[in-house]
Amino acid sequence: MKTTLKTIAAALIMATSLSSFASEKANPLKDVESDMILNTYLEAVTVGATDLNKFLFADDFQYRNLSNNDRAGKKEYIKFLKANKGTQYDCKGSYEILSQNGKVCVAKATMAFENFTRVDYITLNQGKDGWKVSKVETTYPQ
Repeated sequence: MKTTLKTIAAALIMATSLSSFASEKANPLKDVESDMILNTYLEAVTVGATDLNKFLFADDFQYRNLSNNDRAGKKEYIKFLKANKGTQYDCKGSYEILSQNGKVCVAKATMAFENFTRVDYITLNQGKDGWKVSKVETTYPQ
């Protein structure tokens, strides 16, 4: 009887530990404020920090470059960022929150290079998995 109980207990412990290894990595951005999401986005774009990209973007993410009308979804944009992983641009980056009401935030990220400026207008939505970047529109004002 003791051997049977030990065997059952060992099997339960093994099943529990195996399922914990199989579980998906917890979202480190789930409980952070919108400003932290904006900072993480800016790091992904300007210094090639791509480790949190799968948590950063909403499933229905849309990217649009207004100067040439290029468009991309989440998969294409993350692929672009991964291709530039570790590439640090020589620019000064900053952001400001233009509006935040309830579960929607609109922000402006500015990347000032020596010869031009890139401005991203970013829309964030808050859901059950926290704040996510849902839309980015890029402009190059003169």
